[in-house]
Amino acid sequence: FPKPLSNRTHIIITRQNNYHPEGCLIAKSLQEAIAKAPENESIFIIGGGEIYNQSIEIADKIELTRVHHHFNADTFFPEIDEKKWKLIFEGFHPKDEKHLFDFTFQTYVKK
Repeated sequence: FPKPLSNRTHIIITRQNNYHPEGCLIAKSLQEAIAKAPENESIFIIGGGEIYNQSIEIADKIELTRVHHHFNADTFFPEIDEKKWKLIFEGFHPKDEKHLFDFTFQTYVKK
């Protein structure tokens, strides 16, 4: 973790006992991390796959970037159940000098 972004509380969920990046809080579970979050701040959960699987049922919004390329990978974002989630925004961005691949930003809200 290079460094925290300014004006945000960073809570890292880890099993590593000796991992304490400067400017961040540490939690051992998703529930502990949520409990440590300030009440007046929006909570953004940023993966990996296990954390996404644990949090998708309690989330009320998904901000997703879909990169239009096939990668060799072993971890994936959970399937978004369209019976539970409504797509409210979608913006396509073609590849350019800063981005190697086309991508789409999507925003879903829980129904």
